Amino acid sequence: MDLTQVTVPTFLHSAAILTITLAFAGYLITFLSARMLARRKDMLRLVNKRLNEFYGPLYVASQAGHIAYRSLLKRQGKETSDPIRDEDLKEWVLWMQTIFVPLNDIREKIIIQKAYLIIEEEMPQCLLEFVTHVVGYKAVMAKWAEGDFSERRSTIGWPPEFDHYVRRSYAALKAEQTRLLHNSAWRLYQHLFNNKKRKRKKAKPRP
Repeated sequence: MDLTQVTVPTFLHSAAILTITLAFAGYLITFLSARMLARRKDMLRLVNKRLNEFYGPLYVASQAGHIAYRSLLKRQGKETSDPIRDEDLKEWVLWMQTIFVPLNDIREKIIIQKAYLIIEEEMPQCLLEFVTHVVGYKAVMAKWAEGDFSERRSTIGWPPEFDHYVRRSYAALKAEQTRLLHNSAWRLYQHLFNNKKRKRKKAKPRP
């Protein structure tokens, strides 16, 4: 019996199995990598949307409001606005009408219209308290418009947790955005994707 006739088919059979196995493994790795990158892309898109449309604007408006509030207190030589003295009333009303209320309106609009972008599964209590605080000031402002300054502040106090929540959430999302953008696999995907786009643009015939 010729051993060559036995060995060659066996070798070819083993090589075929190895080829199929490697091809399947390569396909599986490619599939899993593509799935992982697609998931990462979706996560980055959501993080960007939350930053651009909710927590980013909320953070900027809150920081601006905080800086303006501290500036007003410094002008008046006070540590806190409460109580609002008679001699401070005119300036307090001016700053409320031109600075604080517009900033409050911006934040209230973001919270109400973009609530679906909130990180938590349920609406944080401090956001609800902020909205009710703003609503309380609308009643006060209506009285001011009629010349009644007996009430000088919202009957619903400022939620102390609000600014901390906004800063913490914004910082956490920025950190997550950085992590997603600087992942090595994601950078490779972006590089390959951008190269393909550039090649397609070059391939387009000029009009």
